[in-house]
Amino acid sequence: MPNDWIIDVLADLKAFATLNGMEATAAQIEDASLVALAELSSTPSHRLGGGDLMAGGHGQQTGTLTRLRAGRNHA
Repeated sequence: MPNDWIIDVLADLKAFATLNGMEATAAQIEDASLVALAELSSTPSHRLGGGDLMAGGHGQQTGTLTRLRAGRNHA
């Protein structure tokens, strides 16, 4: 699946929620992951943009919460 990066993002979010005691959020993200998997597997890749749906500015990298937080201003 050329757009399976979204599954990695959801897995990172679920891990964060689980580690921080956010059980309801983790459960909802698990549900969202299942829906995303079903949609990705049933939609032709040409309708999904051929794998180029990653929003700009992230360098098409996923999986590192630290990298995302490092770019924010923490006042």
